[in-house]
Amino acid sequence: MFDWEDMRHFIALAESGTLSSAARALKVDHATVGRRVAALEQALGSPLIERLPKRWVLTESGRRVAELAQGMQGQAHGLERAVRAQHVPLSGMVTVSAPPLFASQFLAPRLGVLRRLYPNLHLTLLGDKAVASLSQQEADLAVRISRPREASSVARKIGTMEFWLYAAPGYEDKPQAEWEFIAYDASMDQALEQAWLRDFAGDRPIVLRANDLASQIAAARAGVGIAALPCFVASRDPGLAALSVDLKRAARDIYLIVHADLRRVPAVRAVLEFIAAQVAESMPLPGA
Repeated sequence: MFDWEDMRHFIALAESGTLSSAARALKVDHATVGRRVAALEQALGSPLIERLPKRWVLTESGRRVAELAQGMQGQAHGLERAVRAQHVPLSGMVTVSAPPLFASQFLAPRLGVLRRLYPNLHLTLLGDKAVASLSQQEADLAVRISRPREASSVARKIGTMEFWLYAAPGYEDKPQAEWEFIAYDASMDQALEQAWLRDFAGDRPIVLRANDLASQIAAARAGVGIAALPCFVASRDPGLAALSVDLKRAARDIYLIVHADLRRVPAVRAVLEFIAAQVAESMPLPGA
């Protein structure tokens, strides 16, 4: 087994790129960094650094170890935050606004983890199609899939919500000319997923319009037609089947928004980071 302190010095060297920068970051001397890295190489039985006359560069093995080690360091920091939270518990009330289906099907099932981390933290979850105003204190945080425009708020892109075409199992066996579609009402005609659905449908009829996704999902399950639905919900629904068609997925960015005055409040910050981590794990941005 290697010494984690040796690994910590190696990570600093890999991230900074130079021995002197790593030494400054760790507040140690150059010799300590070099000795720690050499000890790690001996423990792992593989050279991690190629020592050139004026610089050190990572070997192929070193690059791989650095990638894995940075992930380990992130997990270690997460464990440290969780333990610290038990000793310095956060408390207070945080109100989160989110699209209805996202609130009920994505956030709510994951809140047990947040409760175990911060048992003194109480949440109000607003799953409403209407956009809550942060400037008017209708919510502390908001999850949105449209670009935010509130000047007093700070926005962070945290993931991507993908959409695909779903229908009841067996519906796809119909001739494509007979396919019928389920969509939002006309107020959502400018939404990316609605335009994507309409473009695919072409001259084929939209036989049902509903202003909420829950109704669209229920109608698709019942065999009414084909709907453009978020993959995070529909892909796990045994009453729905994804269509096998040659089409690029529709996708919308997910934003997490907080009022500038609240972003450093500990309770708000804890919820913000929790939501961001959950979305990044399940619906990461392209290339993440």
